[in-house]
Amino acid sequence: MGIHTGIGKTIVSAIITEALQADYWKPVQAGSLDETDSMLVSSLVSNMNTRVLDEVFRLMQPMSPHAAARIDGVNIELKNIVLPATDNFLVVETAGGIHSPLNDEATMVDLVTHLNLPCVLVVQHYLGSINHSLLSIEVMQKRNVQLKGIIINGDGNKASEDFITSYSKVPILARIPNIENINSKTIKKIAAENIAALTQLK
Repeated sequence: MGIHTGIGKTIVSAIITEALQADYWKPVQAGSLDETDSMLVSSLVSNMNTRVLDEVFRLMQPMSPHAAARIDGVNIELKNIVLPATDNFLVVETAGGIHSPLNDEATMVDLVTHLNLPCVLVVQHYLGSINHSLLSIEVMQKRNVQLKGIIINGDGNKASEDFITSYSKVPILARIPNIENINSKTIKKIAAENIAALTQLK
């Protein structure tokens, strides 16, 4: 899960997938069907055990799923989204922030609870990110989502991180640096550097 759109959930998902040699699945892709998040993860993960699994819904417009589905004439229902069969650990990437609408009644947190998934929260620092982080954590806690911890993506901010962790009591699992050249080698390197922390997600 992420506190906002465009904060690097896909890159973080690729790093976790590489570190755990897990399978990867993004149930709903909205927009960029020629260059999907699944395609990106597939290009960045280099171990031989990972499978990138097919999306359930592929929507044409780069919008929230509920709006994109309406334009495409697609009906998204939670009951039609089930965990794919795998003997491997599975990394599931949601679309947008925790309350990004899936359809007219449900958001991403409803999808997470429907699938009974433990979560990590991807946080990136910007003006307002403390508020977004704490609101996201509060929603997950009220919905009894098992929140494993926080992953900081990009530049650190000690004051923000100290407040988020002290207020929420949710630990920071890893810090992912800004990546100038994103490729399979850099993903593998960062995964190896964080292997001890990320193995806790199993």
